[in-house]
Amino acid sequence: MKTIESINLIYRDPEVRGGRPCVLGTGLRVIDIVMAMQYGQRNPEQIAEDFQVSLAKVHASLAYYYERQEEIDDDIRDHIRVSKEYKEKRVGSRRDPVLFR
Repeated sequence: MKTIESINLIYRDPEVRGGRPCVLGTGLRVIDIVMAMQYGQRNPEQIAEDFQVSLAKVHASLAYYYERQEEIDDDIRDHIRVSKEYKEKRVGSRRDPVLFR
């Protein structure tokens, strides 16, 4: 008889990070790890060190990403779009945008 085993290191909770998939025991999103690899040019060992999570959790996040790549890529694109909008509107800026006109 075959037994299918899984490693449960990714979770979703509607109360945490908008229900986006996160690394178990943290609020670290799977997209944070994927973006560190894709845009930050970090390897899994560096990501584990940067975020202070186990290498197994980094690899679980990447496996989760590759299983749901289209969905997570859409989320990444949306995240980038919103970030650009906030930057253009100077959301969170300590300086009054009127001063720079």
